[in-house]
Amino acid sequence: MATLRLGDTVPDFTQDSSVGPISFYEWAGNSWVVLFSHPADFTPVCTTELGKTAALSSEFAKRGVKPIAVSVDTVESHGKWIPDINETQNTEVNFPILADADRKVATLYDMIHPNALANATVRSVFIIDPKHVLRTTFTYPASTGRNFDEILRVIDSLQLTDSHKVATPANWKDGDDVVIVPSIQDPTELAERFPKGFNPVRPYLRVTPQPNR
Repeated sequence: MATLRLGDTVPDFTQDSSVGPISFYEWAGNSWVVLFSHPADFTPVCTTELGKTAALSSEFAKRGVKPIAVSVDTVESHGKWIPDINETQNTEVNFPILADADRKVATLYDMIHPNALANATVRSVFIIDPKHVLRTTFTYPASTGRNFDEILRVIDSLQLTDSHKVATPANWKDGDDVVIVPSIQDPTELAERFPKGFNPVRPYLRVTPQPNR
């Protein structure tokens, strides 16, 4: 399959997992999804990433996000790996790990980069909205663990900018000033959309966090 691009509808699939068979669209429901891949079970960096995902479960939940991991190893291997993650990372894995032994999901989502890892998935991250549309991707080398603060930051930005006609500047974090999109010029619309006011010199506005925060 060709590389998925931002704005594409991601492909559906059915695959076995650590919690049983998963039909992706059905499992995702109306939630946002973070789908992230791992080269193999028991690799040290992957272990820390899955532990971090579990530790951030409440942060994902309050944003309406379901995390799901994928590794090319088997359900049996996952069943041995999960207790190791829980013990070494002092957490409890509470999300599915897809058992993609036949590389079906890895192929659909273009996770195998032969010049990096010949037969295993690179560290890909896909942020997918409730309409199954791909909104953000990250790809990390095998030697570098993912920045989960950045993943959450991007989700905050996507959810905020979906609900307000704004954009987020460099290094933005939830609660910081944002930029009103240039297409809004009408003073009446500006007043209605941004009743708390804004800086008329610079098009910035402090937006109240979304109600689910």
